[in-house]
Amino acid sequence: MRGLEILGSVASVLAAAPACASATSNRKPEIQRLPPLREQAVLVDGWTEERKALIPGLLRKYRVDAWLISQREYAEDTVFWALKDATQFSAPRRTTHLFLAEPLPNTTARAYSWIDNTPAVWADLRRVLAAVGPPATVSVALNTHAEIAFAGGLHAGERDALYAGLGVDAGDAGGDAQRLTRDRFVLRPMLAVEFVATMVPGRLPWYRRMMETAWAIIEEAFSEAVIAPGQSTSWDVEWWMREKIQALNYTTWFQPSVFILTGDGFLAADDFVAAMDDPRAPDRPIQYGDLIHTDFGLSALGLNTDTQHLGYVLYPGETEADVPKGMVEGLKKANRLQDIVKGNMKIGATGNEILKASLEQMRREGIEGKIYCHATGEWGHSAGALIGMTNLQDKVPVLGDLPLLKNTYYSIELYAEHFVPERNRTIVFPQEEDVYWDEAKNSWEWVYGRQEELLLIRTPAEDIRTILEEL
Repeated sequence: MRGLEILGSVASVLAAAPACASATSNRKPEIQRLPPLREQAVLVDGWTEERKALIPGLLRKYRVDAWLISQREYAEDTVFWALKDATQFSAPRRTTHLFLAEPLPNTTARAYSWIDNTPAVWADLRRVLAAVGPPATVSVALNTHAEIAFAGGLHAGERDALYAGLGVDAGDAGGDAQRLTRDRFVLRPMLAVEFVATMVPGRLPWYRRMMETAWAIIEEAFSEAVIAPGQSTSWDVEWWMREKIQALNYTTWFQPSVFILTGDGFLAADDFVAAMDDPRAPDRPIQYGDLIHTDFGLSALGLNTDTQHLGYVLYPGETEADVPKGMVEGLKKANRLQDIVKGNMKIGATGNEILKASLEQMRREGIEGKIYCHATGEWGHSAGALIGMTNLQDKVPVLGDLPLLKNTYYSIELYAEHFVPERNRTIVFPQEEDVYWDEAKNSWEWVYGRQEELLLIRTPAEDIRTILEEL
């Protein structure tokens, strides 16, 4: 029983200020309101047009004359979502896009689009492709990669329909000499990957506002305003976060999770990794002295955030000074691991090269943990190199061999293990923060900041008075 400790410190608790923000700055994060939907559409369409303007340069970079993207409604190519207008919710009928590295003779157009469900689309497409150059030399990129979702979105049925519509097989058989043959359709996976990965500069201010909003929601969720120790469960907090998101007209790309990392049935490292892959975190009441963790993301304006923070539930009468020192040190160790990874994220290096360098440095410094970073932004898990996975700490096949690109957003996601003497056990300290490439500084910078102090859940003053009355 902690009655004497409660009596000894109740006065300080009654006067204590609310938990401060855990940002690298001292400013408390605030919820950023979204503009009206009509204004959002203008913003998003502007960013889309900026990015489309980059496509001819990407075609030249990857040595291809044209890029063909075709899909049916509800069977969209993954790249479609980065091309569509803000007011489009699917690809109507058959939606076909053709992008050219160079405009056709006597034109300035580098992009053509069709929305049709008749053979007319194929006749028009044949006409444009015939004007690109001799069929024997023209190269047309298709998104047909077997392992990379962002470069493999062309459905098999749509590919067959495309070949039939363009008379590709007839060309193979010695038919119309002006028709393309199958060997002229090529795979350039980095074309689609780089297009989706590229974040134009105008997106960053809004991405930063979204990240601040995510921080603000987490800080409210991990406070006495939401959590009543012994009563509130981890699922209660998860659903509060979902409701908060909806009330603010944001949405999310995954169910928020709240893990309790201490207490009875605590999560060891292996347990935590297994729980992360489960659709729902285990549910139980949050108790005094618990270290709690959330994985949380917001979606708006065609962007997605990804954040993991930690909180500690103070016992009645405790203040910030009473947080177990081992937990404070555990968070610092996770911060150090973030620095190691960020420092090894060299542009052009592959994800596996970055993973190897980071793990070697981490082990030299005596840190145990795991690294599993990914691109984010357009999608929660977006196009780009993977830097480890929870179950792949040696190398990640295919996606780990992709190069790290500039002008994208990355989630530095990881955990460090630390022995906490006050609990006589090793506890995992997960962290996840998003970064962007700062061209002027030639480095990765935090989009909003990173957590460097545990969020503190205090006992409301009225609850302390009730406890004292019961002693």
